[in-house]
Amino acid sequence: MRAQGGKLIEYGADYQESKEHAQTLAAERGWHFVPSYHPNIVKGVATYWLEFFSAVRDLDVVYVPIGQGSGICSCAAVRNALNLRTRIVGVVAEGAPAYALSFEAGKKIPAPVTTLLADGMACRVPDDASLAVVLDNVERIAQVSEEEIRQAMRTIFTDTHNVAEGAGAAGFAAAMKEKNVLNGKRVGVVLTGGNVDRDMFAKVLAD
Repeated sequence: MRAQGGKLIEYGADYQESKEHAQTLAAERGWHFVPSYHPNIVKGVATYWLEFFSAVRDLDVVYVPIGQGSGICSCAAVRNALNLRTRIVGVVAEGAPAYALSFEAGKKIPAPVTTLLADGMACRVPDDASLAVVLDNVERIAQVSEEEIRQAMRTIFTDTHNVAEGAGAAGFAAAMKEKNVLNGKRVGVVLTGGNVDRDMFAKVLAD
């Protein structure tokens, strides 16, 4: 971002603090705040779900990581538009359980964030609009540990030579965790990102 001439401000211990600080700066300085969950962003993300569901037919279940909800909401939108029977399972980190707790309660439940590896899922407060879509369209939400995410990152790299960040490997981690109940099922996962620092990835591979 800096190389492109942008002013990059780093703030906070987790995503939520960064978001709230950005909102404060936008209000104080008259800047336009772009939220991480927005209908237009969902439309953009939905393009990869359209490609995915068009390429792989008759899936029984897909595992979808949840940060602020754009990925899983776009998955639901495309699944519904194509009139598919594919079940959607959301995935969160055990160290960022806000969406899992909110799903169980049927309402927004904030929760502390402790995950370091799955920073792309480090949501402390669910988004109201995305949570409503999740509650209406998702079968359940699975939680994965740091070690399960770490193992998924290693396996993806070893077997496919793709680099997955923690959040990007979470769907695969959940599917592997539940593999015993998936016998005979057609299962879909999406590698949703490779944004992992070199030192972090080297440590994951070395563990």
